[in-house]
Amino acid sequence: MLQDIPTTTLRESRACVLETERLTLRKPTLADVKAIARLANDRRIAENTRRLPHPYCQDDAIDFVRALAAGGRETVFLIEHSHKPIGMVGIDWRAETSAELGYWLGVDHWGQGFGTEAARAVIDYFFEEFDLDHLISGARVANPASRNILEKCGFQWSGVELHRFEALGSSTPVDCFRLSRSVWSSLKNWNQTTRRNT
Repeated sequence: MLQDIPTTTLRESRACVLETERLTLRKPTLADVKAIARLANDRRIAENTRRLPHPYCQDDAIDFVRALAAGGRETVFLIEHSHKPIGMVGIDWRAETSAELGYWLGVDHWGQGFGTEAARAVIDYFFEEFDLDHLISGARVANPASRNILEKCGFQWSGVELHRFEALGSSTPVDCFRLSRSVWSSLKNWNQTTRRNT
C-alpha cells in the first residue's frame, strides 16, 4: 500500500503541521489507516457527516488517504491528542471562491473541547493562508454539539438547507453557517496555534 504512493507526494502532503495547546493537526498518511477506520466506524459519527459511509472499513480509509495524497480538493488534517489520532478536520474546496469547514471526532473524544480547538486552528490557517473573505460550514439540525462548536468559533447562522447524508441514504435539514474574515479578525486571539513546516 505505502509503496504505491510516491515518496514526494507523501512529503508534500505533510507540509504543514498545526499545534494548539492540546492538539497536533497534521496530514493523514497510510500509517494512520487503522486508527482512522476504527474511529470513523461508528454510526453516530456517520449520521452527522455528509460523506462518511457506514460501516467504515480500512479500505475506505485507504481510498481517502490516497485521494488526499493525489491532490484532492480538500485540505485535511488528522487531529492528534497525546500522539493518538482522535478525529479529522479540514477545508473542502467546493469551488475556487467557496470553502467549507468540516470535522468529526471519535465518540470517546466528544465533549472535551477538542472539536472547537481543532476548528479554530484550521480557521486561523484558512484566513492566514488564503485570500477568501468567508468560510462556510454546516451542522445537522439534530446535532446541537456541532452547532455549538461553530458558534464558539464565531460562525453566524445563515439558514437551513437540505443535504444528502451517505450513511442515512437520504437528505436531512442542515443549519448553515458563515464566518467572515472581519469577524474572524476580531476573534483571532482565541488560542495560540503554532505552525511548522516539515
